[in-house]
Order: sequence, then C-alpha cells, then structure tokens
Amino acid sequence: MTTANEVFTSKLTVPQFKKLGQFIHSNYGIQMPDSKKVLLEGRLQKRIKVNKLANFTEYIEFLFSDAGQAHELSFFIDAVSTNKTDFYREPHHFDFLRTEFLPNFIQQKNHVKIWSAAASSGEEPYTIAIELNEFIEKNKGFSYEVLGTDISTEILQKASKGIYDEKRVEVIPLHIKRKYFLKSKNKANKTVKVAPILQKNLRYRTINLIAPLVGIPNDFDLIFCRNVLIYFNRAVQEQVINALCAKLKPGGYLFLGHSESTTGIKAPVTQIAPTIYKHTP
Repeated sequence: MTTANEVFTSKLTVPQFKKLGQFIHSNYGIQMPDSKKVLLEGRLQKRIKVNKLANFTEYIEFLFSDAGQAHELSFFIDAVSTNKTDFYREPHHFDFLRTEFLPNFIQQKNHVKIWSAAASSGEEPYTIAIELNEFIEKNKGFSYEVLGTDISTEILQKASKGIYDEKRVEVIPLHIKRKYFLKSKNKANKTVKVAPILQKNLRYRTINLIAPLVGIPNDFDLIFCRNVLIYFNRAVQEQVINALCAKLKPGGYLFLGHSESTTGIKAPVTQIAPTIYKHTP
C-alpha cells in the first residue's frame, strides 16, 4: 500500500490498458484508442492513491472484485468520463429553440418536456431553463420540465449545486446574468450560483446511454444529446440514436453535436438543419 507522501510510479501496462478499454467499451460504449492510454493512466493513478493501493495490478484486481464493483465502479466511471461543456455551447440550437420550436409548439401545447441526455456539469440544462423562463415571461401559462442525465454521478452532483466560476458565465449577456445568477457574497470567492427559478423544474439522474433506458419516459418533445456520439463507434452510435428516438414524441426534435451526424445510420429522423433532426417514425 502507498502512503500519503509516497511518490507514485506505477505505470499502466498495455495488457492492463486493453483490459480496461474492453470493459469501458463493452459497458459504456466509450472507445479507448491507444492515444488515450496516458490520459487513463493519469486519472486512475489518483484512484489508486485514494484507495491506498500499490499499483495498477492491485487496482484492477480491486475494481473487478465484488467490493470494487459495489464501491469503486462509480468513481472509475467518473474518472474515464469526459465532461467538457459551456453555457450556450453551439448557440444555433438555442436560436432554433427560441425562434422556431417554442413559437410553433405553443400553438398546440402549453407544456414542454426536454431531455439533456449528456448534462455534464449543468451548463446545458441551465441554458435550456434560461430560454424557457424567458419564453414564459411573454407567454403566461406555459410550463416546462427538463431532465438532465449523465453517466457520471460526481459531475451531476456538481450540476445540481449550480455553482460556477465567474469566467464560466462570461459568454452570457449581462442582463441574463443579472436575472439568473447570484454572485457570491464572499468577494474573494469569484463564483456565481444559478437562481432557484432555474432549478425549480429541473431534475438530474445518472444514466448510461448504452444500457436499457429504464424509467426514462417516452414523451419528450426535444432531446439534446451533443458531443457524446463522438466517443462511440458507428454501431453504438446507431444504437444510442434509436434508443433516444424511442423516447421522443413523433415530430419531436433531436439535437446532436457539431461534429456528429446520422450519415450512414438507420434511424427514424430527418435532418432539418445542421445537427438538428426531426423524429419521423
């Protein structure tokens, strides 16, 4: 076992990396090419220290034990997940939501359900909530609910707190920041917290998109699943897109990331704009 002051020198061998990579891909759909070896090694070294183990051999043995599967697996998933996101990332999606989707939707219904399927640290679902609250101000009686999910429990805990460094919200227009973000009273603490109104109709849940989507309703009007498919091979991409479509109402919309598409994938969607698809069962 290592001590707190001991220098950690264990390296992840190629066979160990392959074993972990196969496990990650089989269970979570995430591809682990050879270029990810150093990244995975660095992230798991921290978990080896936390568990006071001596090397990767001990860690892998622990991870696949009953105790490891019960107590370490969630931390392992957090370590291998990529959680990059921003407020108003890919703004054309929010332009579409604001200027086309919502004005047309309210002609037929007054309650919308949206799923942020890769919510990460919360910037995406909170951006959605901002747009919906802005819409409600001009359309009284309209309501919404947003579900934010991610494979990482740890990152969703951060999302649920809604606390961000001030630099994270610089992209947001000043009048919106003043309405929906509260500055820390501690001037040395350069953070903001989302206003309670943004959390009122938002809930979070841990979900693995390549596993059966048990408990996820099938009546969403719009699903954001952006910059996730890039980590999957084509077969898994097709699986995930079809699973998401099964949760969309007919005529609902699916938003993908800027470098993702359904080209070559059999799925009940029709592209209506770059990375915006309509469910056409």
